[in-house]
Amino acid sequence: MERKLISSGSTFEKEIAYSRAVVQGDWIFVSGTTGFDYATMTIPEGVEQQAEQCLRNIASALEQAGSSLRDVVRVTYILPEGSEFARCWPVLRKYFGEVRPAATMISAHLLDPRMHIEIEVTALRQPGLQRGTYK
Repeated sequence: MERKLISSGSTFEKEIAYSRAVVQGDWIFVSGTTGFDYATMTIPEGVEQQAEQCLRNIASALEQAGSSLRDVVRVTYILPEGSEFARCWPVLRKYFGEVRPAATMISAHLLDPRMHIEIEVTALRQPGLQRGTYK
């Protein structure tokens, strides 16, 4: 099986030695992804806006892998303040409402104090399904 590495273009990937995503066969493993807009290297202040940007970043990586958010089977949410998680639920329903992947939420410090959420996903490409993200 060929291994394919996906990059977001973030300088963090080279500095820390990781890939935004790794494709192995039909499996796609997306690294913990924060709310940074990699085009501008800015991050919004609120957890809800960061969750939205996280999922846009993840959707982009999955698209580069020939997949989409519809293929996500596992998601892990990491928040420094677990009490903020409920504020993200409307955003999560928007992207995963019909997908309903297995999920875990962990409360832990993140690398940068501006970060309010980090999201990691695992996807399994499903042959014959229409690609694209939920909007």
